[in-house]
Amino acid sequence: MKIDLNDLEAFVSVARAGGFREAARARGGSASALSEAVRRLETQVGVRLLNRTTRSVAPTEAGEGLLSRLAPALSEVESAIDAVNGFRDRPAGTLKLNVPMAAARLVLPAIVPPFLAAYPEIRLEILAEENFVDVLAAGCDAGIRYDERLEQDMIAVPIGPRVQRFAAAASPAYLDRHGRPAHPRDLMAHACLRGRFPERAMPPWEFERDGETLLVDPSGPLVVSIGGAVDLAVDAAVAGTGIVYLFEDWLRAHLNSGALEPVLEAWWPSFSGPFLYYPGRRLMPAPLKAFVEFVKASGAAAATV
Repeated sequence: MKIDLNDLEAFVSVARAGGFREAARARGGSASALSEAVRRLETQVGVRLLNRTTRSVAPTEAGEGLLSRLAPALSEVESAIDAVNGFRDRPAGTLKLNVPMAAARLVLPAIVPPFLAAYPEIRLEILAEENFVDVLAAGCDAGIRYDERLEQDMIAVPIGPRVQRFAAAASPAYLDRHGRPAHPRDLMAHACLRGRFPERAMPPWEFERDGETLLVDPSGPLVVSIGGAVDLAVDAAVAGTGIVYLFEDWLRAHLNSGALEPVLEAWWPSFSGPFLYYPGRRLMPAPLKAFVEFVKASGAAAATV
């Protein structure tokens, strides 16, 4: 029986992702093509490998058995292929990263162009989302996360600025009309533009000064999804709708131009910068190894400036 390796890879991707659409998004293909590949595989082996419902996809007992033996084997195949990459003058292949929107906007722009210029035979794919996902199950080689969301037994490499701050800001016109808060508790009387994570959690706004930390949960006329819709909240703040709370670097251009005015700046909290993380239990693909070394070198260069 001759089975197409691509069909086996399709099955593993769908089983890990828990769905055809999720696997297609991670692989950059189509759900229909993955479905056809799995059906073809099931026909060849003569048993159902996946139970499909309108809400989810899960391996059958036979599928679980195949997955447990197949996934390590495919990893070995990938490692064997990638080992050949070491004989090339320059690494080649695809590198997939799962990152939050803040990293895509604030960290990667300074890294990606020079990295791709240094390694023209590497193709970089960025999946930007706020959901906390298993990078391997999502079909990615590595991810970027902040310290509190790092998975255990992962290797973490500092990437980007090592200290960042959250900032509150509003347009001067809004503050002229409604007054300037003197204490974080004053925000309870203001129109605050809030953000919500995809899992529906709305994080409170955190402030700190002289060792005192305060969490406030203000209300306001606008709630946006953290990630893709954040710029709408920023635009609303610039237009005078209310107070926004976000990464200082995200607001920096508007603060510099005067379109936004700092609010409670003495209370802005600092936090550690993000990390590039990846599993340490497998051989590192050549594109990822090149990226890690590039990030380390960039960080060392920045530290000496």
